[in-house]
Amino acid sequence: MVDSGKSLVIAELKIVEDDSMLLQGIDYYDYLNRNIEAIARVYKNFHVDPNQPVRLFMIAPSFSVNLLNRCKWIDIPISLFTVKCIILENSDEIIPIFTEINLPSAPEVVETYNLSDRLNHITNTNLRDIAGKFLNEIQSWDKANILIEPIKYNISLKKSGKVFAYLAPRRKFFMIYTYNHDGKWTGYPVNEENDLDPIRELLLENLK
Repeated sequence: MVDSGKSLVIAELKIVEDDSMLLQGIDYYDYLNRNIEAIARVYKNFHVDPNQPVRLFMIAPSFSVNLLNRCKWIDIPISLFTVKCIILENSDEIIPIFTEINLPSAPEVVETYNLSDRLNHITNTNLRDIAGKFLNEIQSWDKANILIEPIKYNISLKKSGKVFAYLAPRRKFFMIYTYNHDGKWTGYPVNEENDLDPIRELLLENLK
């Protein structure tokens, strides 16, 4: 597949939980990276940008703890999605429901990351501005104790050294990960400014 930023995307799909999909995905990733220029020429109608990093999507009903732990050590852009299929009442149509899974973080390595670079991953300029303004708003809640820190792929939000949320840039939107009202770590997509209202309420609650 090709994403909105013209990066080539590998989608590895399994109908059952299967740890072998990680090795298969890496094999495909290796092949495509070695042949990216040729693939861009062959599929020129898709406008693949060979200078953009290849991405790996893995889609399955569930993922094992072992697979999640292994993914955190792999230095390639990996996204995991669980999928469930539903059938609506009085209909034969099967509807897949996809949910993105947040990968556990590996121990931090001393590297320098730039906040602007993370935000610039969002190609939708309106959403990029909304993300930047929301970070400024969060910082204003407690300037002395809230730290907004760009990390390898995301932006972490800490209060007094403790992470209470992540902002994860995507091409046309961004995700906010934080604890829901039941104390469960949950991801919330932001596609427009109004999506921030319930998230803002959660973050303020988690900061108490």
